[in-house]
Amino acid sequence: MNINNPVYLFLLIMVSLLPFQGCSQDKKNTLMNSQDSLRNHDMNEWNKSIPGSFSTQSKSKFDSLEIGVFLSQYPKLKKYERNISTFYSRRNMAFAWFDKKGLIEHAANLTDRVRNLQYDGVNKELPYLQSLDSLIFENSLEKLPDSSMLKLELMLTAQYFAFADVVWEGMDASISRKVDWNLPRKRVSYEVFLDSILKTAPEQIKDLKRPVNRQYGLLRKFLQNYSELEQKGKWFEIKASVKSLRPGDSSDVIVYIKQRLNELGDLKIDDGLPLYDEYLKTAVSSFQLRHGLKDDGIIGKTTLAEMNVPFKQRIKQLIVNMERSRWVPASLSSEYLVVNIPEFKLHVNSGDKLLWSCNIVVGKPIHKTAVFSGELKYVVFSPYWNIPKSIVINEVLKDMRRDRNYLNKNNMEITGYRDGIPEIRQRPGPTNSLGLVKFLFPNNYNMYLHDTPAKSLFNEPSRAFSHGCMRVQEPFKLAQFLLKNDPFWDDEKINAAMNAGTERTVTLKEGVPVFIVYFTAFVDRDGKINFRKDIYERDERMAEMMLIN
Repeated sequence: MNINNPVYLFLLIMVSLLPFQGCSQDKKNTLMNSQDSLRNHDMNEWNKSIPGSFSTQSKSKFDSLEIGVFLSQYPKLKKYERNISTFYSRRNMAFAWFDKKGLIEHAANLTDRVRNLQYDGVNKELPYLQSLDSLIFENSLEKLPDSSMLKLELMLTAQYFAFADVVWEGMDASISRKVDWNLPRKRVSYEVFLDSILKTAPEQIKDLKRPVNRQYGLLRKFLQNYSELEQKGKWFEIKASVKSLRPGDSSDVIVYIKQRLNELGDLKIDDGLPLYDEYLKTAVSSFQLRHGLKDDGIIGKTTLAEMNVPFKQRIKQLIVNMERSRWVPASLSSEYLVVNIPEFKLHVNSGDKLLWSCNIVVGKPIHKTAVFSGELKYVVFSPYWNIPKSIVINEVLKDMRRDRNYLNKNNMEITGYRDGIPEIRQRPGPTNSLGLVKFLFPNNYNMYLHDTPAKSLFNEPSRAFSHGCMRVQEPFKLAQFLLKNDPFWDDEKINAAMNAGTERTVTLKEGVPVFIVYFTAFVDRDGKINFRKDIYERDERMAEMMLIN
């Protein structure tokens, strides 16, 4: 069953989904105190909550009018009235959280989850938790009267939808727009999802896919790890007395570096010795790759600065990016492109499979690349560059005043005038600023992917150099991918068109979705947490909106 029914499709760089885990076979007649339950189970067991949490019984039912009565007593849950009513109407008003033995076991798991939203990166509390606690306690003492049993039933269901709202859905769409997130938000029918759980055999529950992007669950795991590091209170600033440290060096500061890398998981064994050996070099290179740095194994100023980012700051970064991951639909089956701006990477995907990735150059902070989506429809070989008016005014006219031959030297020409400003374009050729090919997906931001003659910039670790468009390191390979289903366009013809010197536009038979995203924390395909610089300073603004200190 497709539970998402998205109007718009999107997926992040990491494309495969985490399946829901199956339910335990051990049944409980009554609900134990959820805090004790949390202490007595590891997080993996605790995370088995929610799926399979509903009774399959269908004989015990209640009148639909009782939902309105319940919500009049608990008005802060009224926003979930439609979800609750739809959910129970699908099961003919049968109880979901009780069977003939009493409360089913996973009611405890749900209670744990709603009580401990900090593990989901949520800095708020769901309404009426004290009422839930009282009903749970009353149930643990003796058989509930029918009125209290129904109240607990509806309270658990309402809490489920409240949990889905804040943990899986995230902040209101108006918030994402305020932080320049111009991608369409995901749409999920959570009551249909719950209904699908009820109709799934227990042994197949593990194959269900949760209604949140895979990255959310992965980031959640690292939020727990960094929270534990923060709680230990062992963070300290590492200070080096030399400019850099290399393999073979010996220094007391190496002891502290080894300790830090061991805590972060890059160094498996900390021998406590002050020697920079090959094991440490491997660990440093791993750390550098995870932080988007040149993986040369040399501990210089930049690498040490990343090692000195406090755990508390990383926790904030994880929470902010967990929120972003809530905004995107969980799956996509077609071929598509993803650009992650802070990562400076283009990822080419087909369904759950990452086909290949390459470096890109994105906009400078003063010329930010927008976060949005589109459909790639056109490949333009040997393109003209129609220079934007802003660049003409702010840059080209100044250069023309300094050098009367500037246009000829740069293979440019004036094609007309508008409001007294010349309209200038650069002719096709190897020196064209768009390179030999560009890839168009019509949008309101006038942004696209393109080749570039400035190849050396792709070797820089930080690649925010453009006016907003995205320069692609492997344009020929991207053209191959986009035209692979057209028998006319073999490698020879693609190469010839790129070097023809005459502009030629090819319309794709099928458009390819393109998603431009902004994630400063993500988990890669090797399961390693990655952090990137917040080049457009968007994380702090989001943290303020989420009330994260």
